[in-house]
Amino acid sequence: MFGLEALMLARIQFAFTVSFHIIFPAFSIGLASYLAVLNGLWLWTGRSVFLDLFNYWKKIFAVAFGMGVVSGIVMSYQFGTNWSVFSDKVGPVIGPLMGYEVLSAFFLEAGFLGVMLFGLSRVGPRLHFAATLMVALGTFMSAFWILSVNSWMQTPAGYAINEVGQFVATDWWAVVFNPSFPYRLVHMLLAAYLTTAFVVGAVGALHVLRDRGNEGARIMFSMAMWMAAIVAPIQIFAGDLHGLNTLEHQPAKVMAMEGHYQSHPDGAPLILFGIPNSAEKRIDYAIQIPKLSSLILKHDLNAPLAGLDTIPEHLQPPVGVVFWSFRVMVGIGFAMLGIGALSLYLRWRRQLYDARPFLRAAILMGPAGFVAVLAGWITTEVGRQPYTVYGLLTTAQSVSPIDAAAVGASLVAFIVVYFALFGAGTFYILRLMNHPPHVAESGLAPDEPVRAGGIMPGPVMDAKGALPVAP
Repeated sequence: MFGLEALMLARIQFAFTVSFHIIFPAFSIGLASYLAVLNGLWLWTGRSVFLDLFNYWKKIFAVAFGMGVVSGIVMSYQFGTNWSVFSDKVGPVIGPLMGYEVLSAFFLEAGFLGVMLFGLSRVGPRLHFAATLMVALGTFMSAFWILSVNSWMQTPAGYAINEVGQFVATDWWAVVFNPSFPYRLVHMLLAAYLTTAFVVGAVGALHVLRDRGNEGARIMFSMAMWMAAIVAPIQIFAGDLHGLNTLEHQPAKVMAMEGHYQSHPDGAPLILFGIPNSAEKRIDYAIQIPKLSSLILKHDLNAPLAGLDTIPEHLQPPVGVVFWSFRVMVGIGFAMLGIGALSLYLRWRRQLYDARPFLRAAILMGPAGFVAVLAGWITTEVGRQPYTVYGLLTTAQSVSPIDAAAVGASLVAFIVVYFALFGAGTFYILRLMNHPPHVAESGLAPDEPVRAGGIMPGPVMDAKGALPVAP
């Protein structure tokens, strides 16, 4: 179907569904932590504006969380339909890890989600805050287990291969904490926090432009810019460490990222831009800085760097896709760094809410985190090719014995349903964001305390959970 073989159609289908899926967890991981911070600030300061912002963003979180669950369930079915050989061979290793994600992380999120969304007036402020923390912890644990699975596929460790060709764990600590896992976990969590920060910043900037006196908009914009200023440089540093780890364990991926078709025995250049020419094994129209790649990767201007000419051609990743996706990710990262640095300057000048060009730039940067996350995942997953388990199991060996027409038909169905369903969900989220944060988002008056009783009306508590004292 479409002139493509079943293997390529199965890869396209998985890439399509995982691209939709990763957007929502990247947002919900950061947003759950942001909700916990807002809830904690309300308890600490007693200022109702933090509760208003909590109630504003919890509705958006609920929709994003629901779409993430649905897209994740659909994606997981492909392990049995299109990738049954892969599932059979690696199931003894990654199956338990994915089971831990469901039993610990997802159950924790789902168990406390209802309390976080609807339970403030029933369980009281402190227990409600505890529930919010549990949801945030659940999103972190979910990222922990899923990234452990994916990292093991990138840098397998702690395994043996049994007599029927299955991977089995010999050391679970080595499986979970495989060589690339710590770097990938930190890199992904920071990416999630930055993604959320720039969405929150864009919404705040939009409403500050419309109404400079909107306290909620000013607070969310200020908090987002603090996050950008602090986390963006940390993310660039973490990304550099992750790149060095990748060079050690997956050198072919780094060669594709850098566009190094040829080896450089006396220092490799950093190619900023160019057009990969895989037929001629070169980068056309390259704009490059001599020897800088060796300095970055080896901390020595004259350090030799091997190129793809040292890798058999059938084991080389697709250079064009990896080369450009990596530059998109890095470019957005430095743009985030620039926004964060400029926000510090404007804050020092007391012009953070007055610089209209900067506010418009923050709005334009709203979706940048999602683009960077997708570009990063394309870099790491396409750069792993032709393997599903790096160096051990190829993608061609992992696919189910299926017909191309069947995969093509399901791919078309996925495209139609996904764009309809998730398009509607995204449109609804954007409508919620277009609505300005206002006083008493939950229906409470600005200084009205929260009722902490159950079904029957209970005693009135303030943000600290204290009962009033009779006069």
